Amino acid sequence: MLPALAHVRDWIFDLDNTLYPASSNLFAAVDQRMGDYICNLIGCDPVEARRVQKHHFHTHGTTLSGLMAEHAVDPHHFLDYVHDIDMSPLVADPDLPGLLAALPGRKLIFTNGDIDYARRVLARLGLSDSFAGIHDIHATAYRPKPQAEAYDGLCTAWDIDPTRALFAEDMARNLIPAKAIGMTTLWVDNGSEQGPGSARDHIDHTTHDIVAWLRSVEET
Repeated sequence: MLPALAHVRDWIFDLDNTLYPASSNLFAAVDQRMGDYICNLIGCDPVEARRVQKHHFHTHGTTLSGLMAEHAVDPHHFLDYVHDIDMSPLVADPDLPGLLAALPGRKLIFTNGDIDYARRVLARLGLSDSFAGIHDIHATAYRPKPQAEAYDGLCTAWDIDPTRALFAEDMARNLIPAKAIGMTTLWVDNGSEQGPGSARDHIDHTTHDIVAWLRSVEET
């Protein structure tokens, strides 16, 4: 175990593009379903749906939050629709379950998706038994990452001391609130985000591959 990580007792992982490579392109299917949902909701073409979707994402943190705020969308209906996708692009890494199990302490999922979708992804990756719990968008009362309330709620719900926790996430902006409350942060820089720009003081560790990073932690 790296000396810099000896204090960690709770290992918190984002789900999409963190526990599997962004090259799996799973979220492209979710993105397509979101566009279809918006087309049906407001009666627009795909180009306008894309504009609306990205507006909500950048303004509210998630497309869902924007649709709830501006269109009173039922979150369960939306999530059931957009997550009805083919999981076959996901390929399980046979080393990942053992590497996670070797980490001392609890392992948790913190996702802007919902728990049913998370369970399907974890099952496909062979990780159904690897995590003590899943903190999803319903648990955050639809306050998504990177809203500070989502992180506070996570820590309260799971009795987490943030100064003894590590958060791994592919979206660098979602690490800012984690660092602000004292978490150790790991940016999974796998191409799903352009990057944090010049401000990197909220990033403690960086990897291009979560499996390789966990292997290096175990071997140290």
